[in-house]
Amino acid sequence: MSYAVKEIFYTLQGEGCNAGRAAVFCRFAGCNLWSGREADRAKAICRFCDTDFVGMDGAGGGRFASARELASAVEQAWRGAGAGERLVVLTGGEPLLQVDEELIKALHDLAFEIAVETNGTIHPPTGIGWLCVSPKAGAPLVATAGDEFKLVYPQLGAEPELFEGLAFKHLLLQPMDGPEREANTAAAVAYCLANPRWRLTLQTHKFLGIP
Repeated sequence: MSYAVKEIFYTLQGEGCNAGRAAVFCRFAGCNLWSGREADRAKAICRFCDTDFVGMDGAGGGRFASARELASAVEQAWRGAGAGERLVVLTGGEPLLQVDEELIKALHDLAFEIAVETNGTIHPPTGIGWLCVSPKAGAPLVATAGDEFKLVYPQLGAEPELFEGLAFKHLLLQPMDGPEREANTAAAVAYCLANPRWRLTLQTHKFLGIP
């Protein structure tokens, strides 16, 4: 199988439980909830995405003919000292449209811990070290267990209380970005204060000005 990748870059994880940790981000092209074109946003299932995942023209992006070739590109992007603590974040778009056990093995062979950020509509393959599910209202949720459940808030039809019975280690609320970000942040803070099972997560990379 070949892999279509938008970009590969080294940065700090900006959100969620791994915030602040150095990682290579491998952003796959394509998503099953929005085409990525602004003309289609109003009719998409996910209408608030703030990520460019269209095409393969980003830094380090391209078409990779094999799992080993893509894993090698991820390794080349890693800039941390030493061989330990290597983390790759497979994201998108929707990475599980392309991520398979062959790629997971190739990354493990290069001593990478693997984190995946998914919308939860596709069953994940085995071997993922950290599974983060961020559901979207109106989309079927099939990934109902994992490490981190990161809910963009608020979403009509995807209220936090609907998900509290799922088997995730961490429940996080992330204020929806956009023109209502300040009000959404205040609402998320208030919800977490009233419901301590939920933790607040912010997109710190946007404040820091890093990718």
